[in-house]
Order: sequence, then C-alpha cells, then structure tokens
Amino acid sequence: MTAGGERRAPAADSAHLPVAGAPQVRRAAARLIRQDGRAFAGALALNVLAAAAGLIGPWLVGRIVNTVGAGGGVDAVDRYALVILMCALAQMLLGRYARLIGHRFGERTSARIREQLVDRALALPASAVERAGTGDLTARGTSDVTAVSTTLRDAGPDVFIAAAQVLFIVGAVFALDPLLGGCGVLGLSGIWFATRWYLRRAPAAYLAEGEANSVLAEVLSATAAGARTVEAFGLQERRVAVCRTAVERARRARLRTLSLRTVLFPAVEVSYVVPVVAVLLVGGLLSADAGGGAAGPGAVSLGTVVSCALYLTQLSHPLDAVLLWVEQLQSSEASFARVEGLGLAPRLPRYEGPTPSDDRIEVARVSYAYDSGRAAPRDVLRGVDLTVRPGERLAVVGPSGAGKSTLGRLLAGVDRPRAGSVTVGTVPVADLGPDELRRQVVLVTQEHHVFIDTVRDNLLIAAPAATDEEIRAALDAVGADWIDELPEGLDTELGAGEVRVDGARAQQLALARVVLADPHTLILDEATALLDPATARHAERALAAVLEGRTVIAIAHRLDTARDADRVAVMDDGRLTELGTHDALVAAGGPYAELWRSWHGEPSRPPEPPEPQESSEPSRPAAT
Repeated sequence: MTAGGERRAPAADSAHLPVAGAPQVRRAAARLIRQDGRAFAGALALNVLAAAAGLIGPWLVGRIVNTVGAGGGVDAVDRYALVILMCALAQMLLGRYARLIGHRFGERTSARIREQLVDRALALPASAVERAGTGDLTARGTSDVTAVSTTLRDAGPDVFIAAAQVLFIVGAVFALDPLLGGCGVLGLSGIWFATRWYLRRAPAAYLAEGEANSVLAEVLSATAAGARTVEAFGLQERRVAVCRTAVERARRARLRTLSLRTVLFPAVEVSYVVPVVAVLLVGGLLSADAGGGAAGPGAVSLGTVVSCALYLTQLSHPLDAVLLWVEQLQSSEASFARVEGLGLAPRLPRYEGPTPSDDRIEVARVSYAYDSGRAAPRDVLRGVDLTVRPGERLAVVGPSGAGKSTLGRLLAGVDRPRAGSVTVGTVPVADLGPDELRRQVVLVTQEHHVFIDTVRDNLLIAAPAATDEEIRAALDAVGADWIDELPEGLDTELGAGEVRVDGARAQQLALARVVLADPHTLILDEATALLDPATARHAERALAAVLEGRTVIAIAHRLDTARDADRVAVMDDGRLTELGTHDALVAAGGPYAELWRSWHGEPSRPPEPPEPQESSEPSRPAAT
C-alpha cells in the first residue's frame, strides 16, 4: 500500500504474480463499460427513471395529509392514491427491466474477463507460473473471477439503482424544505464516517485475504498431488502442520475482514434512525399546525414534515443495498485487481526479429540462478560453454542437482540466462515467440497432461491437421500399441470417469505429440523415466529412427541412453566437466567413467598415478 492508501503492483520479477493498482483497475473497468456501452447506458437510464417514479409516492402522501387537514373530500384522496399506485407499478416495471439489462451486461462482461484471463494465463512464461505457484493462478481464475462476475451480475445493478434512489430522495427532501433536508443529511453523517473508516482498511484486508487463500490453495494442491510421496516417506504430520499453518493464516485474514464489518454495520443501523428523528423533532417545532398556531416565517406544513420523514425512512432500503454490497464491492475490487494484475506479468515475447539462420545451438559462458528471494542467489549453472551440432544426438548426464534440467530449460527458452547467451541460428532462444520457438525446439519432461477427451484430440493438440494414419504412425513410433486394445480406438475417451492412463502411457502420448509436432530440436528431460526399461529402450530407438537428421538432446539418468548418443556432456555442480563420445569418456577414466561403472555395479577403480610428462617449461617448486 502507498501512503495514500493506493495499491501498488509488485515488481514484475517478483516471485508472486503482480496485483494491479487502483488506476489500472479503474482503467480496466472503464474499458469494459465502453465495450458494452449501450447496455450500460440503458440500464443506468432505466434505473434513474425508476428512482424518479419512486419519489412521487411520499410527496403525494404529504399532499393527502394537507388535503385532509384542509377538509378535502374522499374523491381527492382516491385520486392521489390511484396516482401513487400507478407510480409504484411504473417503478417496479422500470426497475425489473433495468435489472434484466444490467444482468445481461454483467454476464457479457464476465465472459470477456474470463476470456481475457485465459489469454493472459496462456501468455505467461512457464518460469513465471512456476515461481508464483499454480495455487495463485488457480485462485485468480476461479474464486477471483467468480467474485468479479457476481459483482457485475448482481451488485452492479443493485448499487446503481440504490445510488440513484439515494440521490433523488435527498434531493426531494431539500426541495420540500432545505432546513429539514439539512437536518436529514446531518443525521446521515454517521454513515459517511463509518464507511470512510471501513474503506480505509478494507482494501488491504481483502487483498491479504485473497493472498492467504492463494497460499492455502497452493499448499492443499501440492499436498494432494504428492500424496503418495507423503505416504511413502511418512510425511503426514509435517504436511498436516503446513496445512494447518496455511489454514490459520487464511482464518486470521478472514476474521480481519469480518471484524471490519462488525464495526460498519451497527454504526450504519443507528445512523438510519437519527435523520428521521431529527426531521420529526425540528419539523414538529416549525410546523404551522403545531398547537393550532398560525403559519409564521420558516414554518412548514404537517404534510411537508410527513413527506420528508417518509423520504428519509425510504433511504434505509437503498442505503442497505449499497452498504450490504460494500463488502462484495471491496472483495471484488481486490479480486479484480488480482485478475487484472495478470496483464502486468511478464509475457511470452512476440518475436519480430530475424528467423534463425540454421539449427545450430550455441551455449556461451552461461550462468543462471533461480530467484530465491535472496540478494545474491547461488548460481546453479556457472560458465557453461556448449555447441550442439544440427542432427546430433547429445546426452546430458550427471549426478542429481548437477544442473542438467536447468540447462535443458535454457536450451528450450523456458528461462533466460543470467549471464552469457543461448542461441539457435545466432538468435537468442529466449527471445523467440511461441510459434517460432515450437518450430525450433520442444522440451519434453516427466510431467505430462492427458486431457479429458479422445485419444485423437489429445494428439491433435500438436498437429491439428494430422490424419489418422499420421497419428497411428506417431503412436507406433513410441511403442504405444495399447491403443489397439482400447474399446473405440482413437475415439476412446480418456480421463476421469473414462479410460484412465497411467504415467507410462501418458508419457507415450506426450512423445507421440512431439513426433507430430516435428521440431528440428528435441530436448528430452528424462522423458522416459516412468517407462519400464524395455519400453523406454523401444521408445528411444523408435524416436531416434523417426527423428533421424534432427537434433536430440537427452537429459537422462539411464546411462544406456548416453551410450547410444553421438556425444555425452557431463554436468557436475553447475559446470560442464566432460564432453565427448561414450567410448572416449569411459576410456578417459574421469567422472563419466565412474558413473558408468556405478551404473553397472562395478567397483570404483583406484586412481592411477600420473604418468610423467615432458614439458618445455622449467619446473617450479610445489606450494607449501
């Protein structure tokens, strides 16, 4: 929050997805209104007419009082009553039609917000989503969008109608008698002070509640996704403790907003009574009919006092509508700020530069560190140099945490190096737009998603124009012969409630998508890790045949994959320590040879003494 109470969007490089500030929210709201301006103006006009029709009734009641006091007959009273009935009917019809138009406006605008959110979410770099966590994005796309939609559909029309009624009623009281109008407005001042107190505190409280709900969603989804791991390692108590902490934080945030309402609503209820009492007291003192006295300067008729009191009594209904929606408006404003904040997040680049001149990939002096929130995060890659030749099959191996997957992400353009460059055809990979990037490099990881759809549609994602023959060829290439056993073949529905696929089959579907996408460079980040050894070997050999002439970079923990590669790159502690063919590296007896012997269960060889080497340089004494 700024000093003036205005929200400020976080920096774009924050680990959290940004939140739009008040100016951005106002501009976004104005833009949405302009997109459906005729409906908005129509609803506003009908609300104004409905409010105007509602003003006639109390004024006529005052006329009835004065007429009866002056000895008027029943006919005059009947005529006034008929007009009151007609005005009430007109107010009801105008209000209902205004609400219908307002609801249609709200639904159309809500659809635009949802479509915009989907477009913005799809344009987010994967690295931004990973840093923020899927819980935050999920909360924005579900509860936040729902809150905004509810406001547009329900709160918006109600508030417009109520606001118009309040303005017209206060204006009518002043028109009848300025002194009584001043008494009424003065009596309503308590609502102004209570609402101002509330609005100063509510935005920050509701933003905190939204953030706490996002954290809770992230914790619960992570716990559910890793349920088997939690059970296998006996982490139940630890995860329960984490969940309890998140729930407690969300509960405290919710209690904070509830405590604000417990102050606002009682203050408002008391303030409804004050103006009516003030008008009756002052009007009674000034009434020309009080005590049977004659009218004097400043005196008001009894009918005027009654009309003013009725008008102020009517204020409770529209003010209730406004104030009851204040919570929803504050909550939805915070939700709208979070939804609109996605527009401030870094987006995938729209590439308009030169097309890569060839398929050659160059990694030059690359260093990279994940954003950990520390002032100087530790580099997980340090000074990596690597050239991947077109058509080469390169295996990247090394111990866990060596930086293999990070290197794969940089090669695929998912992340941008902190220092150095990663280029394809002399063009930085991270600068390529999504369409151009897919034609150049595709990254396949262990994480795959099977949509609730047919087998065919799950594969057409990669190549919408692919024929059934091409789809079956891609499935055969990755060894997915189980497709023939499905009840309806390619038309079989997959997913929850239908035919479920395990991790290995989901991986095969992902590999088949890659075959259909047909990129010139394919990065496999342990993409066959969930396959059994025989199926994995079959899939890798089939892919090698299908992708012949293309570049394949396999980040693997199975060294059999490295043995089949043209070259092997060995990573250790963020550095590229060895590079060469499998046979050459085994013969060299370095780190790769040690990994190879460990993989095959052979004992480590003791280091051999170095052979004496001739040197043209003079010998130097050893350092002590």
